[in-house]
Amino acid sequence: MPGPPAMRKALEAALARAEAAVRAWDPLEIQGEVQEVIGLTIVSRGPSVRIGDALTIHSRGFDAPMLAEAVGFRRGEVLLMPLGALGHVEPGARVRSEGRPLTITVGEALVGRVLDGLGRPLDGAPLPRGVARSVESTPPSPLERPPITSPLAVGVRAIDGLIAVGRGQRLGIFAGSGVGKSTLLGMIARGTQADVNVIALIGERSREVREFIERDLGEAGLKRSVIVAVPSDQPALLRMKGAYVATAIAEYFRDLGRDVLLMMDSLTRFAHAAREVGLAVGEPPTTKGYPPSVFGLLPKLIERAGTSARGSITAFYTVLVDGDDLTDPIADAARGILDGHIVLSRALANRGIYPAIDVLESTSRLMRAVAPPDVIALATRFRELLSVYRQSEDLISIGAYRKGHNARLDESLMRKEAMDRFLRQGVDERSSLEETQAMLRAVFEE
Repeated sequence: MPGPPAMRKALEAALARAEAAVRAWDPLEIQGEVQEVIGLTIVSRGPSVRIGDALTIHSRGFDAPMLAEAVGFRRGEVLLMPLGALGHVEPGARVRSEGRPLTITVGEALVGRVLDGLGRPLDGAPLPRGVARSVESTPPSPLERPPITSPLAVGVRAIDGLIAVGRGQRLGIFAGSGVGKSTLLGMIARGTQADVNVIALIGERSREVREFIERDLGEAGLKRSVIVAVPSDQPALLRMKGAYVATAIAEYFRDLGRDVLLMMDSLTRFAHAAREVGLAVGEPPTTKGYPPSVFGLLPKLIERAGTSARGSITAFYTVLVDGDDLTDPIADAARGILDGHIVLSRALANRGIYPAIDVLESTSRLMRAVAPPDVIALATRFRELLSVYRQSEDLISIGAYRKGHNARLDESLMRKEAMDRFLRQGVDERSSLEETQAMLRAVFEE
């Protein structure tokens, strides 16, 4: 081809782009058609899609199409679940495939914003242009995950001193209703050393979203956070997508080299939504009505958090335990996947000890990898004294114990007031890692 090399190179690039556009163009758009709606499931004849692909449903008389997702197939028909209200779906409505899974726009401008389960702003202001990212992704390869060796302070003494958290660790916060999990999440979000917070409010009451943002998180916490809110009145599939959207946003910031704190309230509501979707497409119920797919989705979601070659996602997932029953199927499955758990005790809350963290029931599997040896020794001693006191609490309360019969119990009684001061922390009180460790040492110096 004649001409200067630069001109020839530009022309070849233009021809390559034109060829790619022609190959991608489909002159025949294949559509499907809504056949019936059964409960939460839309049955469509066509189009040809894959599980997880996004589709739009166009009904007569409505300009805005409804978004849905392919969740299954049955005898040549496509089973769809809505990502919005089912109100205007009608027989014969056109179904068009987007040809890809759901994507969202991510970027630095998300920080300080409140989004819905599709990544759209809930706070009224438009989102500037950013990068398109799929809400579904695979976790990093196990061999690409650096070991967790450095602590991430969260500003809560009972956690930083006795249940140390590492950068990239995944923990569960197990609690019944009304024990203070939202308040604890707010304390962690305000006090953490992480660069960015991503907070997913999945399946909670609508009124609690604004209350959490204004009361628990506060203006300072919101300035460094991205909120994804999908209340309980939203469709089940949208509640699931909210968890995926929050995780995808956290992954975006991790890929930029940031240390991200991902908090999800709650993992149980995500499991409830997955149960609704599974039962709607015909899965058989097993343990407490949960279909098998739910227990496959939990590790796929949780394993997306953690360390990578560039940054880290430290994750806290709240797990609701009905009647404070820690043997609930979701709680039991989550404990086996997570790298530790923090249990909130109703008995401690009733005694006015907040945050109501039951240190003896809580554990961090990575504390020995991220905490100094002297802090580990002090935390072990703290737990021993607390355990001795709890075993003899009934005798102490009725005055049946006499000092001098048990040296460990005597030491526990002597240090009980200092231990309670260490565990109690005001909602607006922030404690640095150095302050926490100094106060832990002071417990045993008095």
